[in-house]
Parts: sequence; structure tokens; C-alpha cells
Amino acid sequence: MTFLHQQVLFVSELKSETFSFSQNYSQRAILVDENTLQYCYPIIKPFFEEACIIQIQAGEEYKHIDTCRYIWQKLTEFGFDRKSLLINLGGGVIGDMGGFCAATYKRGIDFVQIPTTLLSQVDASVGGKLGIDFMGYKNHIGVFQIPHLVLICPIFLKTLPKRELRSGYAEVIKHALIADQKHWEYLLQHTPETLCWEEVIPHSIRIKANIVEQDPTEKGLRKVLNFGHTIGHAIESHFLPTSRKLLHGEAIAIGMIAETWLTYQRNRISQLQLQEISQYILKIFGKVEIYESDFEGIQNNIMHDKKNEGFKILCSLLQKIGKCSYNDEVSWEEIQESLQYYRAL
Repeated sequence: MTFLHQQVLFVSELKSETFSFSQNYSQRAILVDENTLQYCYPIIKPFFEEACIIQIQAGEEYKHIDTCRYIWQKLTEFGFDRKSLLINLGGGVIGDMGGFCAATYKRGIDFVQIPTTLLSQVDASVGGKLGIDFMGYKNHIGVFQIPHLVLICPIFLKTLPKRELRSGYAEVIKHALIADQKHWEYLLQHTPETLCWEEVIPHSIRIKANIVEQDPTEKGLRKVLNFGHTIGHAIESHFLPTSRKLLHGEAIAIGMIAETWLTYQRNRISQLQLQEISQYILKIFGKVEIYESDFEGIQNNIMHDKKNEGFKILCSLLQKIGKCSYNDEVSWEEIQESLQYYRAL
């Protein structure tokens, strides 16, 4: 299945013709971390025998300018020109950072995303958002640049531990809540273990691609994709340097519960719907301990959120299940109350 407007190709299996796009480049490099080198690279290696390998360390904590410097250095040492291709084989960190490096190397070379996690397949790799963390703030430096191709194949999901698969499921839930009430009702009857990914992944891609096509650089509508992310990103960044580090989807799950509470406070959904969303997400992700002593660090991150305007904290909140608004102004006091709601569940 091909989504031409977003240059996304979904395939059930990998064949030599799948990679015909790579033949017209002077050189090719594959960006990996230690995990994708071991588990994912062998799957595509037969199609890229002559490609250079650039290996970086796995994890959000390495998504910074020093790693970019290493990638640019290797591209330079390999003698890559502007007709070269960078293939990013990995999850959201690899895609975000590899794409950013490609978009800035010699003012831009082509890059291809081959997402290997559920999170990157349904969300991170689609839409052209690229970037790195800076001074502890998530995706603080970056650009918009559409990749030459996003190649998605469910075969890579078999390489994932259960926790990583569950993390990606947060974005599937998000897409349903912001854009498809019927799909939300369908998800309520399932868990990640009972879903058919060959159906669920294209459905999520369609939702995101349709939104991004209307607003490629997030001037308006695309902001609805940030539901759960204002609070979720702040929690993720706060815990990142600690022993309580969360995966992206785990933090976004907390953010969605908190921002659903903010939606309820604006009388957009019923108490029953608030409970339904909260309990389903808790069933999938479990409870994370957030202490009042964490609030100061979370607040500092929220005040530096990219979506803010001036000193106003802006969220994307549900209008109802299946529809979302954006630029909803909220106060820190409301956010504290939403976190207290989560803590009390």
C-alpha cells in the first residue's frame, strides 16, 4: 500500500524491488544503533552489501548535537557528496536525528526512513519532523524535511521487546482519540497483543498523513497531533536523566490521561468518558509514580515547550472523542491538578 502524498510505502514483506530507489545514488550509508545493527540490519543486509555503516549509541539520551557531529564526520570521511543517500534504520531517535543530519549535511542530501519500532512506524517517521534534544529540552533544535521515502514493514516489530511495542501503541491510541471515534471503540475491545498490525499501522498512517498533508509545517491543524504531548514530553524529559527513565509512549500515556482530564474540565466529554479513557490507558501502561517533588522539573520543561506562545501554555485538547482542537490555553495550576488526578487513579 502506497501513500504517495507522504511518500510512505507499506509492505508486508521485503523484496529486492522494494529497494530499487537506492540504485541512483553515488553512495549509500545506513545509520544504526547497537540494537538495530544486531536485530534489524541482517534483514536488509542482502539488499545493501556495498553500503557504509554508521553506528551510534541507542537511546534518547544520545539524541544531541555531539552525536550529530559524529554522523556528519563519518559522512565526510566516507566522501559523501550531494548525490548520496542516508538510510535511517531504527526507531524515533534514529529517524529524527538521522533525518536532521541528512537535511543539514551539504545543505541537504536525500534520506530514507526505515522505522523499526511501532512508535516510529505509526508516527515518528511520517510527516518530516526532524530534530535533536538540546539543554534537556526535547526536539528543541530541528527542521521540517520530507524524506525521499518512508518504508514500513511489520517484520521489524518481531525484533521488539514487549515494552517497546507497548510504547508505540500510545500513538495508535492518540490517533483514534483525536480523529476516529469508531476506531477508539474498536481499540477498547483489544490490547496490543490481540491486534493485527497490518491493519492498525496503515490506519494510523492515514490519519497522520491526512493531517500533515493539510498543514506540513504545523501552523495550525497539525498541532492536534500533539494531544498528550505537552505534559507527556515534559514528564519524559524530566525523568530522562534519572533511574526512572520512561519510554516516549509511556510518558505520552500519562500526558493523554492528564490532558483528557483538562478536556473534561472544559465540559467537552462526560465523566464516564474520562474514566473510560483513563482506565483503558492504565490497563495497557500501568501506573507510574509521580511525586509532588517532580512538579518543579515538569513545570520548567512545560514552560519551554515549542507550542507555547509568549508565556502562554498551549495544549491540544479533545473537543470530543474523535475530534481535537489546538492552541487551548491552560495554566500551570490546571496542569498540577491534572497530575494530581493521575496520581489519585
